[in-house]
Amino acid sequence: MAAKQRYRLFGITLARRTQVSASLVRFTFTGPDVSQMATYAPDQRVKLFFPEGGGNLDPLFEIAKLEEHDWYSAYRALPDAQRPSARTYTIRALRPEQAEVDVEFVLHGDNGPASRWAMHARPGDLLAMTAPAANAEGPKQGYEWKPPQGVRRILIIADETALPAAAGILETLDDLPLRPKVEALLEVPRRDDVQPLPQAAKLHWLARNAEPGCQHGELLMRALRDIDLQQEIVALGGNPLTATKGSEDGSGEDENAPLWEPATLDDSAPFYAWIAAETKVAMKLRRYLVNECGLPKQYVTSMGYWRLGKENG
Repeated sequence: MAAKQRYRLFGITLARRTQVSASLVRFTFTGPDVSQMATYAPDQRVKLFFPEGGGNLDPLFEIAKLEEHDWYSAYRALPDAQRPSARTYTIRALRPEQAEVDVEFVLHGDNGPASRWAMHARPGDLLAMTAPAANAEGPKQGYEWKPPQGVRRILIIADETALPAAAGILETLDDLPLRPKVEALLEVPRRDDVQPLPQAAKLHWLARNAEPGCQHGELLMRALRDIDLQQEIVALGGNPLTATKGSEDGSGEDENAPLWEPATLDDSAPFYAWIAAETKVAMKLRRYLVNECGLPKQYVTSMGYWRLGKENG
């Protein structure tokens, strides 16, 4: 018997929408099979499919009815004109006993299939989602939040697209075996995007509209430079005088390529940085930590959640 797919397609229905902040809205979905969905970490990735530009979700709904299916092959087999748009999101919360799953969207205008759908969505609207299947075999996949068990210092850096994942991470800090020192830099479009989050970390809310003309990611870099990390990193085993060069200085690196660099460390690592933001912003933040602060690059997870100038929503 073939092993069950780790990810499967789910047909979902919008149950309700909740305005979390000025720029962020939470959509709660339900469906007959959501009770068979799983999530393994606060930054669990899923894909949502939007019926736009001639794309029809009916073929995906038919695939979702099958207990075992290869959703990706079936999706790619659809004619280009009929293939729904797909975007990657984070599970904000999953309540399988209630057959409900929450996903949060950044509202940034009528300029992409996901944002356009979010602007006009109403309860009863149908979407398709790929997510981990609770009964799947094999290793768990689709997330990068993997703090070492013995970590003593954690740095979380996120823009608004990664805020749902960062918020979920902050809510799980009490589950760590030790009590590390944690700081979170959170850049958002507006002052009224600040939301109540657990105080297990020192939070730095950075609102771009507080400084007109501020470029995306500028506040994150400025706030990161304001933290005196060099002494901490040296104490934890890093050395800014011999910081890793090469690809971290940008030489030979394709800045148009997707950025997805998970940390590669064991449970004895004392420092862990989790970065998720616009691709070039995340690259710059990573290079600063590695080249100037001396943080070993294997301690850094850095992800480009989107790219400025490209249709993302």
